[in-house]
Amino acid sequence: MKFYNKKQALIVSIILKKLKSAFADLLPIIIVITFFQLVVIKQPLPHIREVIFGSFLVVIGLTLFVQGLEMGLFPIGETLAHALARKGSLFWLLFFAFALGFSTTVAEPALIAVAAEAADIAGSGGLIPQSPDSLKRYALGLRLSVAVSVGLAILIGVLRIIRGWPIHYLIIGGYVVVMLMTIIAPKEIIGIAYDAGGVTTSTITVPLVAALGVGLASIIKGRSPLVDGFGLIAFASLLPMIFVMGYGLIIFS
Repeated sequence: MKFYNKKQALIVSIILKKLKSAFADLLPIIIVITFFQLVVIKQPLPHIREVIFGSFLVVIGLTLFVQGLEMGLFPIGETLAHALARKGSLFWLLFFAFALGFSTTVAEPALIAVAAEAADIAGSGGLIPQSPDSLKRYALGLRLSVAVSVGLAILIGVLRIIRGWPIHYLIIGGYVVVMLMTIIAPKEIIGIAYDAGGVTTSTITVPLVAALGVGLASIIKGRSPLVDGFGLIAFASLLPMIFVMGYGLIIFS
């Protein structure tokens, strides 16, 4: 009985520690909202009970989400990286990197929403026909452009880890291309292209891709997980801007 009591007390202690950590992460947001509501707007928070209860649910959700990442996504990403590296097949490793980036991006809800909104605005602005089929094709083209670019970005990032290429050369070169594309791309697509780099960094893509990079860097001789394991997400945010502006050149030319 004493054993179970100690075990239960340990579990409760861990849960409370996780909840406290999640609350500490959210505390700056709570402080900012409360300050502007009470000091600047000078009005009490509306529906205070619902706000408090909703905030409590957010703390619980964030706690469970972070725990899920630590228990599930990070280990599976590192395990897959180790297994593919040990297999010694560069083709399957690069194919997995591309497939991971493509599959997690093409189904990203934020990307679907942005692509649909962009299609509606393009239709209402007379840039494309307002028929449902045209709007659907335009939105699908945006999604596929971003998904392919993210898949290619992860592939390049994995190849960088394997070959030991300096990341800053690739990132600087990529943003030079972005600037050049901005000059020649239709102005109607530039804002969408820049936003596309943000919607790709989803809650599923980031942990899996980060774990993949760290796992590869830790198993490849001469690579440092700290120096070489990170940076894949930077490619995933960079290439969609180039590809979406390229898509705009094709559609609006």
